[in-house]
Amino acid sequence: MFPELKWYYVVVAYILAPSLSFSNAYGASLTDMNMTYNYGKVALFLLPAMAGKNNGVIARLVSCGLIKSIVSISSDLMHDFKTGHLTLTSPRSMLLSRAIGTAISCVVAPFMFFLFYKAFDVGNPDGEYKAPYAIIYKNMAILGVEGFSALPQHCLQLCYGFFLFAILANLSRDLSPNNIGKYVLLPMAMAVPFLIGAYFAIDMCLGSLVVFAWHKLNSRKASLMVPVVDSSFINPCFSQNPSTNLHELPSNQLKLIKQTVLVAESDKHS
Repeated sequence: MFPELKWYYVVVAYILAPSLSFSNAYGASLTDMNMTYNYGKVALFLLPAMAGKNNGVIARLVSCGLIKSIVSISSDLMHDFKTGHLTLTSPRSMLLSRAIGTAISCVVAPFMFFLFYKAFDVGNPDGEYKAPYAIIYKNMAILGVEGFSALPQHCLQLCYGFFLFAILANLSRDLSPNNIGKYVLLPMAMAVPFLIGAYFAIDMCLGSLVVFAWHKLNSRKASLMVPVVDSSFINPCFSQNPSTNLHELPSNQLKLIKQTVLVAESDKHS
């Protein structure tokens, strides 16, 4: 179906996928964020580099979808394990159920794909299934064909620096004594605010401070009640916008200060 995608690209994807899946599961356990699309972008730029400019776009897109479909399972499984921990569900039963569901999906998913591929006009901007993300990933694939020269200036140098920092931070955390290593920063948790914005960092920082203080005051009660209180804070019943969390307080204060400064400047010029 995709002659541009050679069989050895698929082999390389399956060799690379386990390490990416482990990283995605680790990130989901720390931050509850699914970073599958970022690992798909890694495949979008790296895997089919050997395909060249003529066949690179199709090979990159298919490789990206392949990596995303593999890596996303690890994040979903970690979320299931975290929910099962709260509900005292057997991890073995959850893992077996996930394996059975994955095996069934290997048979059902291709039929569903060809059903939409043949019966519906997927990707038509004026149709029912517009597929807006397809345009975004296609443009990224076209950009990736140009190689690293198409990236912004000093992009690779920044990537090298942060990658080295992450390795050194993880090594220092693992090799240091427990009383020192527990205070070393987690690069995975630090990376999320850089990706999705500062509001996540503010929410997590304030929540972590509350949990830390609560454990200092009453550790036994905190272990029992922290999940309940945390769920009440993120419950969308408190707001029409589920993403409205603790960051709205400082955000609104900054907006008021900005408006006050703009009004003062306009009065000064008038």
